[in-house]
Amino acid sequence: MSNPPSPVPAPIAAILVIGNEILSGRTQDINVQFLARRLGALGIAVREVRVIPDVADTIIGTVNELRARFDHVFTTGGIGPTHDDITSPCVAEAFGVPWEPHDESMRQLEALFGPGEFNAARRRMATLPRGAVPIPNSVSVAPGFTIGNVHVMAGVPRIMQAMFDALEPSLGRFEPVRMVAVHAERLGEGALAEGLEAIQHAHPSLDLGSYPFERPDGRRGVALVAKGTDQAALETARQALRALIAGLGREPIDGEPAP
Repeated sequence: MSNPPSPVPAPIAAILVIGNEILSGRTQDINVQFLARRLGALGIAVREVRVIPDVADTIIGTVNELRARFDHVFTTGGIGPTHDDITSPCVAEAFGVPWEPHDESMRQLEALFGPGEFNAARRRMATLPRGAVPIPNSVSVAPGFTIGNVHVMAGVPRIMQAMFDALEPSLGRFEPVRMVAVHAERLGEGALAEGLEAIQHAHPSLDLGSYPFERPDGRRGVALVAKGTDQAALETARQALRALIAGLGREPIDGEPAP
């Protein structure tokens, strides 16, 4: 049985994607979508996403900036065994603590690789900022870690997802972020803009957006989406979105448009 939502205000989060391979276009990031959805289900709203290179000063400065502004910072990438995997020592520097071998992580990785195979490069993956709490990794053993409000995870999606599964119970559960959507065909954003702005002003606790769509079968139109934690406000906004579309002579259809 899952824990009930906490009565305290919901935290906000930032995601920090670290890696030259993302910025160069060599690798397509899919971790942000996974984290945003899973955090939203916990009631933790993602308010910012950054993508930065494997540059020490940039990592240190960005970690310090974001951890001061957000309740949680989730980083992905840069904790492997190679020379460009510098996230872990940079996070140690950001917190002003030594980067040192973590005894239990060393034992686990040494047992995994065996005598003679646990070389200096692999030892990097068991070297953590002092005081960090390892995030278990059921895929490849090498841990992520949490220090303060910063959660450092792998960039490889299946490993990152395994780490998040292990981390998730410690994050708490708050009123989840919910979404309602209404769409219409043969309707453009320009016709909706003024009315949508008025609905947003009437519901400041919600995030409203409009998203044009075009489907292979020729269907075109726009989807209007409201997100928030107040179920009553979401329902009121949904009705207002439907009325807006109907007032423009189009049929409002609940939900997202079919693919």
